[in-house]
Amino acid sequence: MTIRFTMDKITRDGDPVLRKTAASVPFPLNEEHAQLAKDMMEYLVVSQDEKQNEKYGLRPGVGLAAPQVGYSLSMSSILIPALDPEDTTDEPYFKGTIFNPVIISESVKRGALNVGEGCLSVDEDVPGFVPRAYRITVRYQDENGNKQTIKLRDYPAIVFQHEIDHLHGHLYYDHINMQSPWEVDEDTKYID
Repeated sequence: MTIRFTMDKITRDGDPVLRKTAASVPFPLNEEHAQLAKDMMEYLVVSQDEKQNEKYGLRPGVGLAAPQVGYSLSMSSILIPALDPEDTTDEPYFKGTIFNPVIISESVKRGALNVGEGCLSVDEDVPGFVPRAYRITVRYQDENGNKQTIKLRDYPAIVFQHEIDHLHGHLYYDHINMQSPWEVDEDTKYID
């Protein structure tokens, strides 16, 4: 197996493509966009396999947006493993590429990962809580152009918001209060 995107191909913080608003992806998908989606998902699958990850020198990821590989397109591949540790089916919670996603509703309640967030495009650790909506509803197109709607909460909601941020030129640390990085509103739910 040869994967197209290795760590040296991941766009790094400072590249202007990461700060642009990504262009909508037209349907039906052309061959290049379909291959891009496949290659981004392949990175995630390989990065989550410890042996393969080490072989290719990858950092594990649950999401990879097109701007992170140099394409200013509104698409992101997401692979969230099963959330229930007792689930022995190995079926992921979510696996797919979302095209032209829009958050159509979000909760007032905030959530934040209790260890902060990281990003394949940001090499330095930027410590702090990243407050986001605890619950969201996202509308997007699948690889066939069909409109899909998904309701998410907790960790999956955080992942989707992180990835959608990439499509609007935002990075996770933009949300951190740099004056008090480990302080958030007392109503914020901490997510493991």
